[in-house]
Amino acid sequence: MNSNPENMDIKELITRITDTYKDDSGINFIDVANLPVKEKIIEILDLLTEIVFPGYTGKKAVTKSNIDFIVGETLYAVYSLLVEQIEMALRYRCRIKNCDSNGCRQSAKDSAEHLLRQLPSIREMLKGDVAAAFDGDPAAQSYEEIVISYPCIIAISTHRIAHELYTKDVPLIPRLMAEYAHSKTGIDINPGAKIGKNFFIDHGTGVVIGETTVIGDNVKIYQGATLGALSFTKDQRGRIIKGGKRHPTIENNVTIYAEATLLGNILIGEGSVIGANVWIKESVPPHVIVSMQNPELIYKKKKP
Repeated sequence: MNSNPENMDIKELITRITDTYKDDSGINFIDVANLPVKEKIIEILDLLTEIVFPGYTGKKAVTKSNIDFIVGETLYAVYSLLVEQIEMALRYRCRIKNCDSNGCRQSAKDSAEHLLRQLPSIREMLKGDVAAAFDGDPAAQSYEEIVISYPCIIAISTHRIAHELYTKDVPLIPRLMAEYAHSKTGIDINPGAKIGKNFFIDHGTGVVIGETTVIGDNVKIYQGATLGALSFTKDQRGRIIKGGKRHPTIENNVTIYAEATLLGNILIGEGSVIGANVWIKESVPPHVIVSMQNPELIYKKKKP
């Protein structure tokens, strides 16, 4: 039985397709060994989740008597995988920038060790995030419920891990981690964002937090809120100039309600409340409530 498509010259089609590969425009992955593997990054995140929330996945029975062994075993597994993937990411960057890759292995070890040393601090931060969710949501019944079911905890814990690698200038991997959490939760937090203690995202779907955003302590954000950039400086050829502070700074004890849009390098003062559906492009003083003017509602009697 002939399985080839009818009325089609397959050899000619193959040639036409492979001809498009020759420009090496950045969407080809041919003969490229030095790229992190997405499945490996997810595996690393799963292992790290077992450390910051022991017993969370249910894959290992964790008890007080075996906790040291499990943590140790997991740390060794994470370190081995992480060094391998970071080295690949660094070598990839060296390939595209034509730099010397001799130091990639040692840099990978340094970055992996940095992340592992930060795990106790990350855990303390996550304790505060879980407590903030419990205190901020009257529907929450327990800390355990929040950890195993609230999407914001997946997004925030992943961010706190990815951000440490971002601070070490590790390419690709922090963004892979962030986008994995984004795909699972609908919450998009760039790994470059700096987020303080006791952070809570209620409901969460559609929240966007840009790369240069700075968020203080005890901040609460509702679904659909955007902390984004207003505009981008361009060079003489019309290309976006990357870098620079272009997202909001949110001070302590701020609440941002659903679908609020905050754009540009602005400052939202301590204790302020940003109402739903507002569009803000200028800084807001401390202890101010910003809201939309009440819309005119029209009620009509339904016909029988």
